[in-house]
Amino acid sequence: MLVISIKYIAIVMRADNDGEGGILALAALIPADDRGRARWRAALVLMGIFGAALLYGDGMITPAITVLGAVEGLKVATPLLDPYVVPVAVAILIGVFAIQRHGTHRVGRLFGPIMVVWFIVIAVLGIASVVRQPVVLTAIDPRHALAFFRAHGWHGFAVLGAVFLVVTGGEALYADMGHFGKRPIRLAWFSLVLPALLLNYFGQGALLLENPAAAEQPFFLLAPDWALLPLVALATAAAIIASQALISGAFSLTQQAVQLGYCPRLDIEHTSHHEMGQVYVPQVNWALMISTIVIAVGFGSSTALAAAYGIAVTLTMVITAVLLQVVAIERWQWPPAVAYLVTGLFLTIDLAFFGANALKIAHGGWLPLVIGGVLFTLMTTWKTGRQIVAKRLTARAIPLEDFLARVTAIQPARVPGTAVFMTAQPRGTPPALAHNLRYNKVLHAHVVTLMVTTEPVPHVPTTRQVTVRPLGQGVFDVRVRYGFMEDPNVPDALARASEHGLELDADDVTFFLGRETLIVTETPGMATWRERLFVLMARNAVRATSYFRLPPERVVELGVQVEL
Repeated sequence: MLVISIKYIAIVMRADNDGEGGILALAALIPADDRGRARWRAALVLMGIFGAALLYGDGMITPAITVLGAVEGLKVATPLLDPYVVPVAVAILIGVFAIQRHGTHRVGRLFGPIMVVWFIVIAVLGIASVVRQPVVLTAIDPRHALAFFRAHGWHGFAVLGAVFLVVTGGEALYADMGHFGKRPIRLAWFSLVLPALLLNYFGQGALLLENPAAAEQPFFLLAPDWALLPLVALATAAAIIASQALISGAFSLTQQAVQLGYCPRLDIEHTSHHEMGQVYVPQVNWALMISTIVIAVGFGSSTALAAAYGIAVTLTMVITAVLLQVVAIERWQWPPAVAYLVTGLFLTIDLAFFGANALKIAHGGWLPLVIGGVLFTLMTTWKTGRQIVAKRLTARAIPLEDFLARVTAIQPARVPGTAVFMTAQPRGTPPALAHNLRYNKVLHAHVVTLMVTTEPVPHVPTTRQVTVRPLGQGVFDVRVRYGFMEDPNVPDALARASEHGLELDADDVTFFLGRETLIVTETPGMATWRERLFVLMARNAVRATSYFRLPPERVVELGVQVEL
């Protein structure tokens, strides 16, 4: 009730970035620093990145534990099926990831009715058990919790690590806000999901009052013997759609990370004509599939995986509460006392769950921390590496004014057509343009220097996306801005630039790109191992031609060496 219904549904989901959710979108809501606290803001952003990295680990573990937990119902039907649990789970996981390319809306249309049946069934199972032991409803009295902790002490605190499993979908729910929308999520939660979950958990408690030995598999033992196998099938289908939430959340986070500069360019495919937030990232999908299968086979059971599960989500929830507090004060203008009171309550709960889950680090909880640490290193290495490359290129770039003065002085030969020189540096002449004049001794009749930037908002209005500035000598400076949930399309942007005075023939445009050859050096910047890692990531990034949707037959690449 407190973590999902109040923290996430009622409050955190208000922190939408033009309809997009997730910890990176939340971090992007932190206002730019204007009071000399740049380091504090940078620390908050790094926390957001680490939280996103942890969510990827969660995206690997969630499908494994949910599918394994569902298929383990076969063991309740007959112990003879025990050896087949893991192979069946692996086969299902392969199917789950194979259907991702069809998009969230198609997967939802396929499994949506099944989920409605699932929640109705678990509610009915819970009610049937509660009717036999109605005294379980008195569990809502907080004195029972106090008595439990008084009687069991430290062991009672450790039990919170298992209790936490009931709220682990909160971060995925927030990350998926761009896929489904705020209102549908709230409507589904309060009208169906929350009542069904509460009734089923009360039912499991009633069953344990009646038969303590049922603690081995309390959920499946709620069902009569004749309904056990159908329930396993239904639970498996529900596990698949539960996994879908984390997988689609990982796709959204990846798109945001690419656009915000924390991840190399990847293939991002839009799977819906109606929802911009519904995307599919093949490289992430298959990497998640391989990792999930390895985890499922390595741990072998949902019980063993439960130790690994939770630590990543609790840490992410703690980070979300901290970022929420900053957003509430600086963006929503909440009185500080109110903000500290609300987020303090959430942090108390989150830190209690984190402490309980921290006890499981040695028993598998290390896995999501290692995954999160590796991904955090990759993301920060890419961001820092791109900043170093930009700094090196800007330092040796010829000022644009000097370049134009040289053009005026030497009056080079001009050839028909338009040349577009793409650059990532806001100042200075693009290296490809300077090299073209230096070595080819010619310029096109129209020269465009074009810079594409990503702003910390999901979408930039069309009226603000393109700006054109004439520089003289047939040279134009064009700036194109996108939001972090938009895909760059340079030809389309150039077509719209004609509305701002840039006349060009779309069939007579040549795109010039600088192809960077990165060289690892001892120059101050990053550690040598991080520079090598950055070079490896750069080599495996999607080519700029594909990412910016440039026509390949019209692209010329000019090499430039950059020492890191």
